[in-house]
Amino acid sequence: MLHIPATRISFREPGHARVSASPDQFERHPVPVQARRTSILSLLSVFGEICTILTAFLMSLALVISVCSAPPAVAANDKPALIEKHVIDLDEMLQRRIVRVLVPYSKTIYFIDKGRQFGTAVDFGLALEKYLNKDRPKQIDHVHVVFVPTPRDKLLSRLNEGFGDIVMANLTITDERLKEVDFTDPLYENAEEVLVAAPNSPMVSSLDNLEGKHVAVRASSSYYEHLLAHNQSLAASGKPQIGIDLMDENLEDEDLMEMVNAELLPFTIVDAYKADIWSHIFTRIKVRRDVVLASEGKIAWAVRKSSPKLKAELNSFVATHKVGTTFGNILRRTFYQQDKIVKRAYAPADAARFQHLVEIFRKYGTSYSFDYLMLMAQGYQESQLDQSKRSPRGAVGIMQMLPATARDKVIGIKGIDKDPERNVEAGAKYLRYLIDTYIDDEGLQPKDRQLFAFAAYNAGPGNLRKFREKASAMGLDPNVWFGNVENGAAAIVGRETVQYVSNIYKYYVAYSLLSKRMEPSAQETKQVQ
Repeated sequence: MLHIPATRISFREPGHARVSASPDQFERHPVPVQARRTSILSLLSVFGEICTILTAFLMSLALVISVCSAPPAVAANDKPALIEKHVIDLDEMLQRRIVRVLVPYSKTIYFIDKGRQFGTAVDFGLALEKYLNKDRPKQIDHVHVVFVPTPRDKLLSRLNEGFGDIVMANLTITDERLKEVDFTDPLYENAEEVLVAAPNSPMVSSLDNLEGKHVAVRASSSYYEHLLAHNQSLAASGKPQIGIDLMDENLEDEDLMEMVNAELLPFTIVDAYKADIWSHIFTRIKVRRDVVLASEGKIAWAVRKSSPKLKAELNSFVATHKVGTTFGNILRRTFYQQDKIVKRAYAPADAARFQHLVEIFRKYGTSYSFDYLMLMAQGYQESQLDQSKRSPRGAVGIMQMLPATARDKVIGIKGIDKDPERNVEAGAKYLRYLIDTYIDDEGLQPKDRQLFAFAAYNAGPGNLRKFREKASAMGLDPNVWFGNVENGAAAIVGRETVQYVSNIYKYYVAYSLLSKRMEPSAQETKQVQ
């Protein structure tokens, strides 16, 4: 359903925003494949006045997810000036009384909900702040730990450029990463990278059985580095290599596991402790502890090579906070919401709907200059592509619009309750209206322009303006959705609109894959005819 200010067209009642996801382009090639998708589906939310706690203590087989609700002393979001470049060591950080922590935007490591910060990095940051201030009794002298949300593939480069001082991102120490940065003593040792399979994936008994199959990982991950090394060994032996689908860097490990759980992807590789934790939420995944890509991994925080004093201080902190210490062995908490798990957009019935409707979406995506697979992904988010769906508020059909809204002169389309083609056309035309009226800024990338349209479709164009203004005030880019404006949205209305856009993006990835898989069949049919 849609929500628009009363002065415009009202698609839903005020205060009832919904959430969506966004798309990118997905490209496949023999071994690596580029895929794009964004945003993250948050299984965590605040209900009533109770905060869902899910702090993932990123390190141990006993590791725990529990999101702490205590706010950090200072947030980078409140201090745009803190994002300036400073390549400094601990003494100058203490003098400035600020230590900046680069974090990925993640459901376990760091996220914002209605202005509050949550995640394992927040827990560690609060503990580190207390540690640094143990000899500073006066509040006026306190050092503050500040969090700077950063795209995962930019964490190390921005650390070296001076946009932050520490990277807290569950990073495994690898030879390639050691060429760029230094690491603290491990917070967790003996980490294993294991296969996670979808319920419908073929059975494999070892890594060798993955030859010719495809595994989804991020290019910035240690999993990718280790898969490339394994493929080199296979090539040297004359064996088929493992196909690698390179996923969008905005997708965290839990997002990929969620997509595997929903059968959107056949396989992924993750750290075993993460798979153990998330298997309690994504109950359909198959965690293959017997299919190990890498073992004896060490997980630590990254620092610049030019910050030896900071590294020494952090090593002292780690000694009392790593796995095996009281702080490091917090019991797993299971206060989470599992009712928003991505629907199975690849289920046979849904795939059949896709095939039946794809030409309609292609037609009106072209007519209104909108990526037709993104448009279709939104249709799935709204109704699972079901024209018969009706909402209690009177929204109808695939795009869940009110008939009165569609008849308004801005759209001027009748019959959306009966005709799926008219329904899809009305949704596409309204998205184009949002873009032309509210999102016509120069310099916006096409992807972000369409993501903004989804956010406006869900929360209203007035709220979208507020989200962008908030992002700018937080020192973030008001022209980029992922990792930027989505933070502004989360700060103002919570996770709903962030989730809405995120879900759409996941479905977009699924439909991109499905579309590519359908192409060979279509070619074969033409040849037979």
